[in-house]
Amino acid sequence: MYAIVDIETTGGYAAAHGITEISIQVFDGNKITEKFESLINPGHPIPRYIEAMTGINDEMVAGAPPFEEVASRVYNILNDKIFVAHNVNFDYSFIKNHLEEYGYSLNVKKLCTVRLSRKLFPGFPSYSLGKLCHSLGITIRNHHRAGGDTEATVRIFQQLLKKDKDNFIQKSLQRNSKEFILPPHVPKEHFDQLPYTPGIYYFHDQKGKIIYVGKARNVRYRVNSHFSNNSQGRQKQNFLRHTHSISCQPCATELMACILESTEIKKLWPVFNYSQKGWEDVFGIFAYEDQNGYTRLAIEKNKKQLEPVCTIPNIVEGHTILRRTMRQFDLCPKLCFMQTSNDTCEGMNEGHCFGACEQREDAITYNRRVLDAIDSLQTKPSFAIVENGLNADEQSCVLVVKGKFYGMGYIPVDVQIMEIETLLSFLKPYKENNYISNLISSYAARFPDKVRMSNSETIQSSH
Repeated sequence: MYAIVDIETTGGYAAAHGITEISIQVFDGNKITEKFESLINPGHPIPRYIEAMTGINDEMVAGAPPFEEVASRVYNILNDKIFVAHNVNFDYSFIKNHLEEYGYSLNVKKLCTVRLSRKLFPGFPSYSLGKLCHSLGITIRNHHRAGGDTEATVRIFQQLLKKDKDNFIQKSLQRNSKEFILPPHVPKEHFDQLPYTPGIYYFHDQKGKIIYVGKARNVRYRVNSHFSNNSQGRQKQNFLRHTHSISCQPCATELMACILESTEIKKLWPVFNYSQKGWEDVFGIFAYEDQNGYTRLAIEKNKKQLEPVCTIPNIVEGHTILRRTMRQFDLCPKLCFMQTSNDTCEGMNEGHCFGACEQREDAITYNRRVLDAIDSLQTKPSFAIVENGLNADEQSCVLVVKGKFYGMGYIPVDVQIMEIETLLSFLKPYKENNYISNLISSYAARFPDKVRMSNSETIQSSH
């Protein structure tokens, strides 16, 4: 038995929106055996754009029952049936969420008439309910109302059953088919081609534009989790509604996948990626000469027209680095803007300022130590993180040159020691950002056995 369902709602996802109308028609494969239809009071105002589309307004639902009053009836009709709807995961998510709110746990098999129609009626210009009905010669009465759309879905489903000579509908109900969880417009072949390896994956819209980039230790499992979870939130409904195709790029390691995801988000700016898209307030330590000829060091936000001595992720870490540098090279805290008061210089009291702030020490002598300090801040190690490749005859390599992420790629497995210049020819350069820098530093600290350090112009094992 099939329960063919349509609902009208106050918005696009169940976690924050309500149902305004529900229609269920129980279908035995030949005829309708039971009907239930009702307006529902959602408990909050209906947005104007929803009212314009459905014609349902606050006055119409004012005397309608809240979902709590119909929950038992809805559950009893649906509980032992196959849940059928046009874009089934939308309707199912709302009804399941509302039933759970009142103590009913719905867990039934689902069929999506969009996915079934794409398979059994290929080549139509559109599979939206209205345009699909037009292609099939079905007249919709009262479109965008639950009763009218349910009646149209019943007639579509009848035609699908007649067309299904190879039992595709029954196969779709099998546990491992994935047909009932995937977005209605995504061919199952796209999912079947995903690897069980690290990598990044892309969700594309109807025009092929990338709308989301994700990373995974196991691409197939991660993509599956986006659609098989019970989330009632906005992100899942956005993915279901707007994803028309899925592609991926395998990587040898999870680290490479994380790096590639970050660079792709920064480059593509996908509409449904929210993290890593904010402005990076990167700071730097800058050097300049004051009117008395002393070279000063200062922490400031990075500027396009000025080159910092070194970049730092935040002011707190900058203060830590600069205080350590002051003590190491006997620099004045006042000339480094670490003391802004007119009190006696803290550096003189602590013994690492020799009076430059009061011009007791000449600028030439002081500046020599500042240059040594700058040199130490700019001297950063080169290293490579080397792990298994995509296949047995190669190794993956993430390369950092003088403290900056250069790029990554694959090198022959028999190469143990290689000059940096030669190594660069195997690797693809990528643009560095704060996230990637911190990621690589953290990874290198956690897995020192995978790090090969610089020795002059070569990269070699640290063991």
